[in-house]
Amino acid sequence: MVALAQLMVVLDSTVVNIALPTAQAELGFTDGQRQWVVTAYSLAFGSLLLVGGRLSDLIGRRRAFLIGLIGFASASAVGGASVSFGMLVSARAVQGSFAAILAPTALAVLTTTFTIPKERSRAFGVFGAIAGAGGAIGLLVGGFLTQDVNWRWNLYINDVIAVFAVIGAIVFLGSAARTGVRPRIDIIGTVLVSVALFCLVFGFSSAESAGWDSPLCWGMLTVSGILLVVFVLWQRRSTHPLLPLSVVLDRNRGAAYSSIFIANIGIFAVFLFVTYYLQVSLKFDPIATGLAFLPMIAVLVLASQLSTNIFVPRVGPKVLVPIGMLCAATGLVLLTRLQLTSTYAADLLPALLVLGLGIGLIMPASIQTATLGVDKQVAGVASALVNTSQQIGGSIGTALLNTLAATAAASYVATHLPASAAVEAQAAIASYAVAYWVSAAFFVFGAMLAALLFRRHRRGPVIPAAPIAAPIQLHIVDPH
Repeated sequence: MVALAQLMVVLDSTVVNIALPTAQAELGFTDGQRQWVVTAYSLAFGSLLLVGGRLSDLIGRRRAFLIGLIGFASASAVGGASVSFGMLVSARAVQGSFAAILAPTALAVLTTTFTIPKERSRAFGVFGAIAGAGGAIGLLVGGFLTQDVNWRWNLYINDVIAVFAVIGAIVFLGSAARTGVRPRIDIIGTVLVSVALFCLVFGFSSAESAGWDSPLCWGMLTVSGILLVVFVLWQRRSTHPLLPLSVVLDRNRGAAYSSIFIANIGIFAVFLFVTYYLQVSLKFDPIATGLAFLPMIAVLVLASQLSTNIFVPRVGPKVLVPIGMLCAATGLVLLTRLQLTSTYAADLLPALLVLGLGIGLIMPASIQTATLGVDKQVAGVASALVNTSQQIGGSIGTALLNTLAATAAASYVATHLPASAAVEAQAAIASYAVAYWVSAAFFVFGAMLAALLFRRHRRGPVIPAAPIAAPIQLHIVDPH
C-alpha cells in the first residue's frame, strides 16, 4: 500500500500535465493561466515537505499516512469535477499540501517498519520498481485517458488507487505506541522554512515564465536565501528543532542529498525534451510517447533491483553513485546526436537504456544512504529531505534548462534567416542538444562530488537497507 500511495504522487506529476491542453479548452483558461495548474501543486508540495515529514514524526506514521492519502484523494476528486479554472487550481494546491505529507511519510514507513534485512530488500525492491516506473506509467496512462476517455480521469485515477491503499493501510499498517515525551512543534522553524521554500520554488517558476532578469524572480530567490540562513541559525538554538542539523551534517547523508539534488536537475532534460522530440519532431502521439520510455524504465527497475540487493552492500555509494552519474552523462551525450532524420530504435533507444542504467545506480545508493542510521524520531523529516532535494532540483532544472533551450532556439533562428518551418524545426533540435549538454555537465559534476564526499565503504555486517528510488518528481510540460 505504501508503493501504491507513492505511485499516486508520481503519476500526478505527469498525467495532469498531459491533460492540460484538453482541460484548458473545456474550462476556457488562457495559456498564461495554464502554468498555474502545475505551479500551484509545486508550490504547496515543495514548501510544505519538511513540515509534512516532521508531522509524521509527531503524530505517528499510520495517522499521517491515512491523512495524506485521504486528503490527496479528496482533492483529486474535486479537481476532476472542476467547473472553473479557480476550482482546478485550488484543488491542485490542496493536492500538493497533502502530497507533502504523503510522500515523506511513505518513505519513513518503509524506513522504520521493515527490520529484517531480507524482508527490507524485498519490500523496498517492490517499492522502487513501482516508484521508478511511475513517470513512464504516467505518460502512458495520461495519454490513454486524455485521448480515449476524458481528461478528468487523469485526476480521478488517484481515487481508484487510494481506495486500495487506504484498505491496505488500515489492515496492515500498525499503530506504533509512542514512548517518551512527545516533542513540541517548532513553530518559528516551520514558518521560516515553509516561506523560504515557497519563495524558492516560486522564484524558479517565475524564471521559467518571466525570464531570469525578472525582479520578481530574483526578489523571491533573495528572500528565500535570507530565510534559509535564518532557519539554519534558529535550528542551532531551538530546543525542539524542526530539522535537527545532525541529519544533514553527517558526511554520507550530505553527499546523498547532494547527489539526489544534482541528479534531479539533470534528469529533467530527459523527460521534458525527449517528450518534445518524440511528439514534435518524430510526431509520436501521447500513448506512443509513453511506450517509448518503457524500455528505459525497465532497465532502471532492473538496475535498481541489482543495486539494492547486490551492489550497495558490497561496494557502497562511493563507487556506485559516481558510476551511475557517468552512465547518465553518457546517455545524455548520446542524445545530443539526435536529428530530425533520426529513428527511435537506432538512435534514441540506446541513449535511453544507458540513462535508465545510470539512474537505477544513482538513486538506490543515494536514498539508502540518506535515510540510513537516522533515529526513528526524525525519520519523517529525513525522508522529507529526500523529496525536498528532488522537488528543488526539478524546479531548478525546469527554469534553467527551459531558459537555455529557448535562448538556443532563438539564436539558431536569428542566424538562419529567413525563418521557415524547416528552420524552426532544426532550431528545436539545436535547443534540445544544449539542454542535454548542460544536463550531462551536471551529472559529471555530481560524479566528482559524490566520489569526494561519500566515505569509503567498509565491508562488514550487512546493515538493513533503506528504500530505493523515491520517485523522481517530473515536471513534464505538454509540447502542444
